[in-house]
Amino acid sequence: MPDFPNSNSLAYLTPDLPGTGGVLKQTPEDFLVEEQPLYDPCGEGEHLILFVEKKSATTHDLIRRVAKAFRVKRGSVGHAGLKDKHAVTRQHLSVHLPGTTKAQDAEALERLANYPYAQVLWADRHTNKLRPGHHGGNRFVITVRDVAPTAVIRARPVLEKIASEGFPNYFGAQRFGYRNNGHLLGRHLLKLEHQAFLDALLGDPHDDEHESAHTARAAYECGDLHTALEHMPKSLRAERQALDALRQRKSASQATRAVDAQQRDLLVSATQSAVFNAVVDARVRAAKLHQLVPGDLAWKHDNRSVFSVDTATADEENAPDGRASTGQVSPSGPQWGPGMTEPTGDVLDAEQAALNTFALAPTDFENHRDLRTDGRRRPLREHLGNPELSGGVDDRGAYLKVAFTLPRGSFATMVLREIMKPEAAEPPAVSF
Repeated sequence: MPDFPNSNSLAYLTPDLPGTGGVLKQTPEDFLVEEQPLYDPCGEGEHLILFVEKKSATTHDLIRRVAKAFRVKRGSVGHAGLKDKHAVTRQHLSVHLPGTTKAQDAEALERLANYPYAQVLWADRHTNKLRPGHHGGNRFVITVRDVAPTAVIRARPVLEKIASEGFPNYFGAQRFGYRNNGHLLGRHLLKLEHQAFLDALLGDPHDDEHESAHTARAAYECGDLHTALEHMPKSLRAERQALDALRQRKSASQATRAVDAQQRDLLVSATQSAVFNAVVDARVRAAKLHQLVPGDLAWKHDNRSVFSVDTATADEENAPDGRASTGQVSPSGPQWGPGMTEPTGDVLDAEQAALNTFALAPTDFENHRDLRTDGRRRPLREHLGNPELSGGVDDRGAYLKVAFTLPRGSFATMVLREIMKPEAAEPPAVSF
C-alpha cells in the first residue's frame, strides 16, 4: 500500500521554491492554536460553554476529564474540533447541565481546576450542544526551530504563493496516529478482518517505541496476554481495551468491538483520509489543483456545497475572472462512504483508482452497524487567512514564526510542510 500517511511521498505545490527545513513542536508553546467561534454564547440555556486552554493532552483526554468533573456521561460533553496533543490549544467545549445551579457549576469548575493539563479561561451558558465542525476555523501561531537566520527569506515566496493561490488540502500525519497505521487499522475494520485488526493494533513492536509499549507488543506476539496488558501504557486506551477483552477469552470480533466506538470511527476516518490524500497528490502532480475539469464536483467555499462541472462550466469557472481562478470554488475530492456524491467521467475513474490502491471498493463502506462510514466531499485546496511571517533569535537559537487562520478541518502542519520541505516528493502511486 502507498505510504501517504507519512507525508513523505506527497507532492509539493511549490517544488521549485526551496524550503527552510527546521523542526516543529520542540516545545508545546511553539505550536499555538486558538479555535474561532461561529457565535458567542447567549448567556442562558441547558449547556455550559467552556473555553479551555490545554497543553500536552488530547481533546478526548480533556472530554473525559470534563465529564468526570461535572459528573456527566462523556456523551454530554460536546466539542467543535479535535486539537493537537503536543501544542498549546484553546478550544470550546459544551456540557449539558439541565437544572444545575450556578453554585453546582462553580463546584464542578473547581474540580476541573485540579487537572494540570488544562485551564478554563471562561464559561457561559448557551442553548445548544457543540458538535464537530461547529466552529469558524482556527488561528495558528507556529514557531519553527533549528533554521538558518535567513529562513524568512526562503519562507516568504512560498507563503505568498499559497496565500494567493491556495494550498493542497492534505490530511496531516496526526490523522493517522502515532504509529502512522491508522488507515491500515481502519481498512481492517471496514473489511471485517478482526484478527488482522488486532494483530496490527497490538503487535508489530517498533524500535523507536516506548520501552513498555515495545515489551507489551512483543508479549502479545508471543501469546502472553497478561504480560502484554501489564506493560501496555495506560495512555493507549484502545490497545488496553482490546487486550483486556482477549484476556477474558473473548473472540477476535468481540475484542475489536471492545475498543471505544469513537476510536474505531477515527480509524475509519483515517482510511478515508488516506484515499483523499492520494487524490490530492495526483491532482497536484497533474497541475490541476486550482482548475476544474469536466466531471468534477466543484466546492463552493462560501457555503461548503458542491455543483457538477461540465466542459462549458469548467471553461467559464477557469477563466481569469472565473470563480476557480479567484479562489471562490475549487475541485473537491472523496471521503468515501454511502452518503458521498460521486463525480463522473475521468474524475470518478481517478477517485476509484485511488480507492483501489488501498485494496478497497465503495461497497466496503456500506452496511456497517457499528461504524460511522458517512461519506462526504472535501475541497482539494484550501485558503489561509491573514498570513504573517517573521524571524528572530532567542535563547534556543534562530527561529521562524508563521501565523495564519485556516478553515475548520484543514491541517496547519501541511501548510508548514510546504514551507519547510522536510523531504523530497517521490514518484506518484496514482495517476490522474
